Amino acid sequence: MKLKEIPFGYLLLILLLGFATCSGPSEPTVSEEASPPVTGIDFTLFDTKVDPLLAQMTLDEKIGQMTQPDQDFLKSDDEIAELFLGSVLSGGNSDPEAGNSIEAWTEMYERYQAEAGKTRLKIPLLFGVDAVHGHSNVIGAVLFPHNIGLGCTRNEELIEEVARITAVEVKATGIHWTFAPCVTVPRDLRWGRVYEGFSEEPELVARLGAAATRGLQGTDLSAPLSVLACAKHFLGDGGTTWGTGTVRRGEDDFYPIDRGDTRLEEADFRRIHLAGYPPSIQWGAGSIMPSYSSWNGEKLSGHKYLLTDVLKQELGFEGFLISDYNAIDELPGDYREQVKRSVMAGMDMFMVPERYREFIGTLKSLVEDGEVPLERIDDAVRRILRVKLAMGLFDKDNMADPELRKLIGSPEHREVARDAVRQSLVLLKNEGNALPIRKEARIHVAGRGADDLGMQCGGWSIDWQGGSGEITEGTTILQAVKAAVTSEAGVTYSKDGSAAAGSDVAVVVIGESPYAEFMGDREDLSLSSEDVEAVQNAKKAGVPVVVVLLTGRPVLLDSILDEADAIVAAWWPGTEGQGVADVLLGDFNPTGKLSFTWPRDMSQADLNVGDAVYDPLFPFGFGLSY
Repeated sequence: MKLKEIPFGYLLLILLLGFATCSGPSEPTVSEEASPPVTGIDFTLFDTKVDPLLAQMTLDEKIGQMTQPDQDFLKSDDEIAELFLGSVLSGGNSDPEAGNSIEAWTEMYERYQAEAGKTRLKIPLLFGVDAVHGHSNVIGAVLFPHNIGLGCTRNEELIEEVARITAVEVKATGIHWTFAPCVTVPRDLRWGRVYEGFSEEPELVARLGAAATRGLQGTDLSAPLSVLACAKHFLGDGGTTWGTGTVRRGEDDFYPIDRGDTRLEEADFRRIHLAGYPPSIQWGAGSIMPSYSSWNGEKLSGHKYLLTDVLKQELGFEGFLISDYNAIDELPGDYREQVKRSVMAGMDMFMVPERYREFIGTLKSLVEDGEVPLERIDDAVRRILRVKLAMGLFDKDNMADPELRKLIGSPEHREVARDAVRQSLVLLKNEGNALPIRKEARIHVAGRGADDLGMQCGGWSIDWQGGSGEITEGTTILQAVKAAVTSEAGVTYSKDGSAAAGSDVAVVVIGESPYAEFMGDREDLSLSSEDVEAVQNAKKAGVPVVVVLLTGRPVLLDSILDEADAIVAAWWPGTEGQGVADVLLGDFNPTGKLSFTWPRDMSQADLNVGDAVYDPLFPFGFGLSY
């Protein structure tokens, strides 16, 4: 990125967004502290080194730099050198053959990087992972609250520190690129990716997205503890219209909103969905991922106006664009037309997990036939190489630092995650001062989420869709409460809440099972019958009932609202359940404020702060304290 001013109109837009939303029924609660001065990275300074390197490259070597397969589909390690591959990724379920241990990830990365060193020009490999709430593929790494929870903290310094720790743990395995931060602005709670967004409110997304970019990259991409950030998903992924999704679970089962169509006039499209990108670009985000979704019927992966005219020219983005997983396959036409459309729209690197050889052959043919000019190839490769040079990849051996491994999952990192959990919790209801709970009380803990670390972590946790049970190292809410109480009676537990009699208070942990992407699209956000029964069973004991919600979005509470004396939205808090216990037991006074509107019923699933008619169950910015 050239260190120059983002167009004045966009900076003014970001400043005015807060005023625009304040005209609604509930004023957004955001940090009033001024952000640090913008310190970007001038990627074009590296062009003096790129030019002589580019001049030496053959067409095969250039196209190799633009190609990113998933390591899970590589036929052999030799293909990295054979095809001059510039990048490799591990998708959500793409793990080392030896498992998800720290050692296995490190060995795999170093093996692939060594293969890149065997090529004629020895151009280092970029390795990317979805470290979206910590180094979330690696067993033993700290998993932080998902972005929806972090958005409720309103704390830019905390988000920056969370991202910095994520960068350290990622770098400890040698890997140096994460597909984060997600600066989406989700506007419909039925979307299965709501939890990946900080907020429904653009100005808050812009603030926290920039903080996450700062934390991941620092001020020097070549620093030992910096990793390359990837702002995503450009543009409008959070605004898609219900019923326009493009992915099917089976022949008759339609995912109705993920990868759908955002239908807005350009002024509103920019006002809502573009706000998160200028600050992250100013902070030097070196990569951006275009969305699967469409804008008024045209897929973003082939949208020249948005990718080239707006992003690269108008906003001055000097890094490179990386397509999403198999995203070009959803463009119109045959594969040749899909590749051509995307590269000519401005896509620089292509995430082609399994079709990488076909992609290479197709793009080479397009260039040789004059359908894709060599200038466009050179522009793409220039952008990729300048980022690699800015990262200092040419100046070191790029192997993992074994000294960093002891920091993965360290007590210091877990303490920051615990604090992030505390600050992310939102107290929605507290009748009769049911909270905080006395540590001397007899506490009955119930609900299917109480002792389930996987449910607590949510999606994108070890596996793409997450899981249940002891998926990694961490502390469940039940374990945390047991460790904190001082009552001689201690803590009792029943999954269905049927054993709450004789206690002083019941804590029932319920919510959503983990999911990711289109697997989370839901037309009905009601709680399950199992969850409702657990609350009702606890209520029958005649004791105060505290409900803790583990969820990736606001869910409907009509079935338990009257039964619960207190309700805490804990989102998917990650591995550190102590942060939840800290709030429940009064060691931390809740400070979280809703970053999303909480609906009364499904008719309000797409209700957002600033709407002309605004009467939710809990408004944006709501949050009680003790």
